[in-house]
Amino acid sequence: MKRVFLFLITNLAVILVLSFSARLLGVDRFLTSNGLDLGMLLAFAALIGFGGSFISLLMSKTMAKWSTGAQVILRPSNEEESWLLNTVRQLSKKADLAMPEVAIYEGAPNAFATGPSRSKSLVAVSSGLLRSMDRKQVEAVLAHEVAHIQNGDMVTLTLIQGVVNTFVIFLARVFAYALDSFLRRDEDESGSPGIGYWISSIAFEIVFGILASIVVMYFSRKREFRADAGAAALIGDRRPMIEALRALGSLEAGKLPKEMAASGIAGGGMMALFSSHPPLESRIAALESAR
Repeated sequence: MKRVFLFLITNLAVILVLSFSARLLGVDRFLTSNGLDLGMLLAFAALIGFGGSFISLLMSKTMAKWSTGAQVILRPSNEEESWLLNTVRQLSKKADLAMPEVAIYEGAPNAFATGPSRSKSLVAVSSGLLRSMDRKQVEAVLAHEVAHIQNGDMVTLTLIQGVVNTFVIFLARVFAYALDSFLRRDEDESGSPGIGYWISSIAFEIVFGILASIVVMYFSRKREFRADAGAAALIGDRRPMIEALRALGSLEAGKLPKEMAASGIAGGGMMALFSSHPPLESRIAALESAR
């Protein structure tokens, strides 16, 4: 319930901020008496598409902590927390990164990395993962998350999401306007579009959004292979990463909020095109065949 409430409040706030910005800049006036102003519409679509993505990125650490209940380790209270901090510190040093925040949250086996930049990041692991794996495997998982940060995956996926969001918003309104014009072809087409435009723009946005998610998830899966390879490089041995993936295969991985799912360690599923992670078998095979 808490996650749903935070998701709704955050998205409402983002929508209000972007709507106000669009009105302030005047880019929401793409509907004219002469039809669509495509240049204005593209500016509006880019503002909403990239704006939403980057606001989410900037809020990612805060939202991750709120939605998962992750507790950042400020002062280690036990040997396990000390080990986690030291391990992430050593991996970050090898990756030439600033020390990320390290957190633990209650949940089924999983882990994720998030943050607006390489220097302001968070690595979080679940209590379930710490209980289910030995330290060598946990180290591999941590290395995987550090590799995500090293590769700049959060920013890369944000840029990709911004691009596809822009095209979704732009194309949805172009198609909706064309459909509305067709439906009103025997009427006086002067003035504002009819109700068909508003209904069809929502429908087209949903359809194009689903298709766009396939593109985003494709790039997310590619980044997972790269993070696995990066983890093996940071540790200096691919076997711990392989063993960690095999261990995940025998566990029921915990679900992460949508914003962090692409940078988690576990994922995959039957709907391969819409999955943020490749199948574990494919990831293991890629590591085993690496030279």
